[in-house]
Amino acid sequence: MRILFVHQNFPGQYVHIVQRLAQMGDHQLVALGINALDASRPLPESLQFFRYPLERGNTEGIHPLVMETETKIIRAEGCARAAEQLKAKGFTPDLICAHPGWGEALFLKAIWPDSPLLCYQEFFYNAHGFDSNFDPEFDRDWTWREQARLNMKNAYLHLTLEQADWNVSPTHFQASSFPNHWQRRISVIHDGVDTRRAAPLANPEPLTLPDGTVLEKGQQIVTFVNRRLEPYRGCHTFLRAIPDLQRQSPNARIVIVGETKGVSYGAVCPDGEWKDQFLAEIEGQYDASRVHFTGTLPYEQFLPLLQLSACHVYLTYPFVMSWSLLEAMACGCAVVGSDTAPVREVIRHGSNGLLVDFFSPADLASAVAELLRDRERAEAFGVEARRTVLRSYDLDMCVQRQLALMDLVASGSINA
Repeated sequence: MRILFVHQNFPGQYVHIVQRLAQMGDHQLVALGINALDASRPLPESLQFFRYPLERGNTEGIHPLVMETETKIIRAEGCARAAEQLKAKGFTPDLICAHPGWGEALFLKAIWPDSPLLCYQEFFYNAHGFDSNFDPEFDRDWTWREQARLNMKNAYLHLTLEQADWNVSPTHFQASSFPNHWQRRISVIHDGVDTRRAAPLANPEPLTLPDGTVLEKGQQIVTFVNRRLEPYRGCHTFLRAIPDLQRQSPNARIVIVGETKGVSYGAVCPDGEWKDQFLAEIEGQYDASRVHFTGTLPYEQFLPLLQLSACHVYLTYPFVMSWSLLEAMACGCAVVGSDTAPVREVIRHGSNGLLVDFFSPADLASAVAELLRDRERAEAFGVEARRTVLRSYDLDMCVQRQLALMDLVASGSINA
């Protein structure tokens, strides 16, 4: 089968799928993306990758409500030009797998109208019940303009959903964010976690952090991971919990992984960076020598950190679920998570972890301290957490389900 993958930061969610398809040896794999390939994530030599340039920026003075839509169209145009060049060389895909989140999938059906399109649908923005207006501390004044902003933010997704032959989403919660009439055309299949690599170790090696601190098995290591530290992922709740946690567990060593500048999802901090704002709130109330900001860690250090963790904290608005939560569970971490979707899909309170009020630093500190004290209970949670991942999110199982769905879409055998 001839398969085209489209992702602005390829391979993204397709990394394991293309590796498995290449191992089969009977597929022609082609990919389009904007960014250069990450040399640290080797891809099959048989895969052909082409970058497409963006030939213009946003129009000066464009109406702010259509600026994001124009950005998506500019990206879609660049992707369409690259697709047109592939078609001119004789390439017609039997299946197109595209992540439409940046607009690239908009015009692919105009190039290849008969090629089935399978879209990776990550999230659809809603005014209520999801991330918007979830956090009263940072709520916007909700006016018709805010509703209009969300409507326009989703405009390109409506167009993509109209064209897609089928869609896939990684969690039931994320699938539920889409309008009801589209949900019946979305299969829920997670990307999967490599449970052979992300696994507990009986005797993990010591790990040296970038600041020179050496972590060892048996220490009260508390881990917290964000791509970037921002309220969407609960950094304000976590940082505000530190003084109380240190009072209850003075030997805890708190390790915070992620970029400290900028944001990935929410609004930028109006005055500097979110990390600095929330640390200023607790200045003088905590022992900074036992709090370590590592920045982004390479995977070769990230997994060993999770294997040493005595308790892992994962907090999120009702939004997309991070891979890091499932990786921590696969490593046998005792997890304290926010009582929000989609965390509730994987953490069952009192069975494979603990759930706490997203907005309560006191509840979070008490839950973490409890697991640092009660190691028998924490280890039982870790064992059950790994079982959860093995049962529902194991990489081999998820990739097989993804490949089966791709076959169905390519053959036209699936419909709502």
